Formats: sequence, structure tokens, C-alpha cells
Amino acid sequence: MKKKELALEIIERLEKEYPDAACSLDYNDAWKLLISVRLAAQCTDERVNKIVPSLYEKFPTIEALADAPVEEIEEIVRPCGLGRSKARDISLCMKMLRDEFNCQVPDSMDDLLKLPGVGRKSANLIMGDVFGKPAIVTDTHCIRLCNRMGLVDNIKEPKKVEMALWKIIPPEKGSDFCHRLVYHGRAVCTARTKPYCDKCCLNDICKKNI
Repeated sequence: MKKKELALEIIERLEKEYPDAACSLDYNDAWKLLISVRLAAQCTDERVNKIVPSLYEKFPTIEALADAPVEEIEEIVRPCGLGRSKARDISLCMKMLRDEFNCQVPDSMDDLLKLPGVGRKSANLIMGDVFGKPAIVTDTHCIRLCNRMGLVDNIKEPKKVEMALWKIIPPEKGSDFCHRLVYHGRAVCTARTKPYCDKCCLNDICKKNI
């Protein structure tokens, strides 16, 4: 089975297995998703979801966060780890949104990548989830599973994985496919324990590069 055929079969099966898969970060504005995905680096989405309400209670707008002392942001987000660097990035990002984008999150990859603390993973998440545009989010689950299943061949660099997947994943399927990989990676194709191949819906087509 060629990689493109394999990809389509995996997409179809995961759609049946996880029909309601979606981003597990809570947000109701694009700028809040930007903040949450920055806080989620080396931190669980569950913890981020518990921390951000306190941040928005104290600083409810882009302008408020842009004007906030970095130390006060850091005090709130410290439980997410890497508090100093994350607080600095959040502050600089909100300042740029205010000063250069009229308090609107841009809808182009190039502009998103100009924002402090925003890499390709974050930008793709915004493009797909907020703006409904083609996107492939190469987080740790995506990289691990795509290598195991044989969609990519021993590629660990996020951008290289993304570029390889663009060649075989239909653009309109990319964003949801990546969300489903997160669900599957947490429940079945796990990282810290032996994968539960016996209950995997992809067992008979997976390359099992474990």
C-alpha cells in the first residue's frame, strides 16, 4: 500500500473511531488559543485549561495583557512550567497584536509566524481551528504515530514531518486528522507505555515501527 493510500485508509478509520475529535484546549477567542498553545509547551492541556481562567479574569482583553507587567503574567502562568519565557512571549505577542494587527489575530501563516512565541505548530492550529484553513499540526503525537504507522520514514523534525504529510494528506482533512492522532496517541498508541496494538483500529495496516 502506497503512503497516500495508507493515509486515506488511516484517516477513514480514525474518523469512525473518533468522530467528535477536536482541540482539547478551551478557548472562545483566537487570541486565547494563541496563549493556551504557548502555555501547553511541556505542559498538559488539562493543566492549561485550569490556569487560563485566572489569567483572563485579571487581564480580560488583548490590550489588558499587552499593558500588564510581565511579572504579574508570570505569577499566574508559572504552574504551566517555563513561566518566565512563556510570560514574556505572551506579553510580546499581545503587544504585537495590539500595535500591528489592530487587536485581530491574523489569518495567514506568514503573519502568524511573526508573532513572538508562535511557531509552525501553533500557527497551523490557529489556521485550522479558528479559520478553517488547511493545516497540519505536527505535535508529539503526530510525529510519533506517523513514524510508527509508516506515513513518514524516521523523520522527527516537526517541519519535515509536516512537509511530508502535506504530500499525502488531503488539505481539507489535515486539521481534524491531527486532532484524531492526539486522541489515538493518548488512548491507544501511547508514548510512555507499550502501545495497545491489540485494541487498535489500525492494527492490520500499521507498519508498527515501534
